[in-house]
Amino acid sequence: MGRIVAATLTDRGFDDASQVGPLLDYIVGPVASLTGGGGAYDRSGVYAGVAPPRSDAVFSEMADTTPTQRDRHIQMIAQTGRMAWQRTSGCNKRAGVESQIARWKSVLSEALRFHSDQTQATEVAIGVAVLNCMLDLGCPNSVRVA
Repeated sequence: MGRIVAATLTDRGFDDASQVGPLLDYIVGPVASLTGGGGAYDRSGVYAGVAPPRSDAVFSEMADTTPTQRDRHIQMIAQTGRMAWQRTSGCNKRAGVESQIARWKSVLSEALRFHSDQTQATEVAIGVAVLNCMLDLGCPNSVRVA
């Protein structure tokens, strides 16, 4: 839990959501959930049950006839409020992703040091390996006894 399993860099012309498919190609086996930071992943093409609709989210054109999961989440937020929806939907997992981003920035740096695409990609790969190693060393291995 909390490990970074795939990472990529995007050019200025691409948004984060466009990279979800290529990142998922790195994952071996089924994906239980997709959690991303911020509102960048609130797109119909990458929407997962955990991704929170932005505060200005609107229903899809088919919400009245065949509502999507995202439409149902927007409706639930309207009916019960965002805080209640967060508790019931598991949206609070997103906070873990935000913590990982903050951990990256505090431990490694807020900005990449190198300038070429290839060296930046290497820097990110090394950073991911370092953070995952730190996580492995710092997390207890708990077993329930009773």
